[in-house]
Amino acid sequence: MRIRPVLSWALRLLPICLLWALTVTPFAAESSVAETPVDPSPQQDPLDRFQWLNGPATADLQSRARLRLPAGFRYVESGDAQKILKLMGNAPRGNELGLVESRSNHWWAIFSFDEVGYVKDDEKKDLNADKLLIRMREGVAEDNKRRKLEGIPTLEILGWHVAPKFNDDTKNLEWSLLGQSAGEKFVNYNVRLLGRKGVTEVTLIEDFEKVDAAMPEFRGMLNSFQYSQGENYAEFQQGDKIAQYGLGALVLGGTAAAAYKLGFFGMVAGFLKKAFKFIVVGVVALGAWMKKVLTGRKSGRNEV
Repeated sequence: MRIRPVLSWALRLLPICLLWALTVTPFAAESSVAETPVDPSPQQDPLDRFQWLNGPATADLQSRARLRLPAGFRYVESGDAQKILKLMGNAPRGNELGLVESRSNHWWAIFSFDEVGYVKDDEKKDLNADKLLIRMREGVAEDNKRRKLEGIPTLEILGWHVAPKFNDDTKNLEWSLLGQSAGEKFVNYNVRLLGRKGVTEVTLIEDFEKVDAAMPEFRGMLNSFQYSQGENYAEFQQGDKIAQYGLGALVLGGTAAAAYKLGFFGMVAGFLKKAFKFIVVGVVALGAWMKKVLTGRKSGRNEV
């Protein structure tokens, strides 16, 4: 999913401003009249103002697909999902379908759709995790030059958390990267659900320490994902649009990484200006941190 990091200093101050807004109470003017103690009311979750669909229910992902929400889950549609991303300090891409939150375990999953056409799975037996990791590190190293100039913490890819793997039965591509920025480790967990007309992109946002614990529930939720009639991968027909890249390029970053197959990956700088979506690793780290701020959570606590 292409979520571009916030580059300006002004937006880098957004977490501080939000934290201040959520925690500081208005200054009370001095008065000779003694104040009557008032029991503080519980802080309202700032996310509750959005239009959530609470499970058990079925979420309609803009008629492209359906997703069953168990009890304890909630879902917002595209518009509110983009607003939440902005609150997290991210720039929405505009193709977001919606956002799911697990109320019990507090992880989020962002659903987007990239209408690139039918992605052929002929690379499913040739995904070379080592080579893909080298390419990603090359891209991050190039982008770190820009980050240094702009005073943004650099990124480091430590390795695979889960190496790329393709499920031929469900046509799902899954991988996650272990990264580090400003001394903090994070995991960027991605799933790509291949469809007839494009790819549904799912990005998990969760604290580094809790990702592994969240995986059973996350995968269980994804098992209920179903494309609508006419959108399924198996419904491909001659004449349908064919994507210009395959599974390896999906891992590297979709459209911008299509040049990987064409042998032009060394021209990273030009691609970074367009759509290097795998740089989302840093944004996901920021998103997880901002999620704590917005929901009033502290590291190690489970309550909202």
